[in-house]
Amino acid sequence: MARNYWMVVISTENFHIIKERDFSVYGFRAKLKKRVERMEVGDRMLFYLSKEQRFPATVTVTSTMFEDREPLLKAPSGQEDFPYRVHIEPTVVLEEEDYIDARQLGPTLEYVKKWIPERWPLAFIGDLHLIPKKDLFLIEDEMKRITSKQSPSKGGGRGPAPEPALQSGEE
Repeated sequence: MARNYWMVVISTENFHIIKERDFSVYGFRAKLKKRVERMEVGDRMLFYLSKEQRFPATVTVTSTMFEDREPLLKAPSGQEDFPYRVHIEPTVVLEEEDYIDARQLGPTLEYVKKWIPERWPLAFIGDLHLIPKKDLFLIEDEMKRITSKQSPSKGGGRGPAPEPALQSGEE
């Protein structure tokens, strides 16, 4: 059972890098070492695309923190190697056109209630946030609803497969 629920604020470019790696690993900046040390197997992460204000995926943490200095993500300064990492596996991944607009769900989240309603995006400044379990599941349930409507031929979206249609004469 997950102990912590995290929201990772990420650039679209870095999200695509993680997606190309089949959501197998994620790296954090050196300044986040203490928080990343708190991550445990079973913790859950919600990705938030900062510039687009959209939620594209959730993942499950499958390892404790380890250090790796091999290049992984791109930093605006070009000086960061995101050394503190955890292995992850995808839980729900949406197709790009189906990413959830945070402007629709964001204001309803428990996590943003510390901010005045018009300023709720301030809650998403920074790279890593602990969020309430119910916030992650609210967004993930919406993701699952979307993926359950996708046809299997669409590919890329992960989630439950649709029920097979009954052939005539079957019950």
